[in-house]
Amino acid sequence: MNDIAAIGAAYDEIAELYDELVRQPLYGTPFDDAMLAAFAALVGSGGAVADIGCGQGRIAAQLAESGLDVRGIDLSRRLLAMARTEFPHLRFDEGSMEELDFGAATLDGLVAWYSMIHLPPERIPGVLAEFHRVLRTGGHALFAFQATDGCEVVEPFDHKVIRAYRWSPERLAELLRESGFEVLARMVREPGPGERFEQAYVLCCKPR
Repeated sequence: MNDIAAIGAAYDEIAELYDELVRQPLYGTPFDDAMLAAFAALVGSGGAVADIGCGQGRIAAQLAESGLDVRGIDLSRRLLAMARTEFPHLRFDEGSMEELDFGAATLDGLVAWYSMIHLPPERIPGVLAEFHRVLRTGGHALFAFQATDGCEVVEPFDHKVIRAYRWSPERLAELLRESGFEVLARMVREPGPGERFEQAYVLCCKPR
């Protein structure tokens, strides 16, 4: 089984438990909401957006409530089934962020909400190139992920589902610039109850 299939299978195996966990009140919710609201405002009402690694659709639904035209993409069939059941008015498809089923320059925005963390670091530049391909000029992208401490650039950690990687926000911002993006904002917050690490957000655009 390749690593992409392994990620999907790992989330399939614990889908119900994962769903219960993400429904619990989260310390970071006000910060999450602020970044998602900024992203939605920049994209603009009616903008076509992909939620990459959408899981059971919570973020996609929140973006749709902000007036965006959202399509969710994920590797886990069981999480996608949950998303389709709970949010039947939205579209959710199986797919990989490394080979997106979107034409060039067809999206106004995309979100990778803790979804790039399971890919080995050497594969991230290819993912960012794919994101750049599908975004229109002037489109925006928002990333959320666990942050590293101090000078560590990338650090593997024992994620509850399957192996994952923490990133330095500065290093991800550097890779985004190398991929042709303009970084607009970075935010790092302290870990809340039940969180082991600082949490980071990076907002960028494909410049005109």
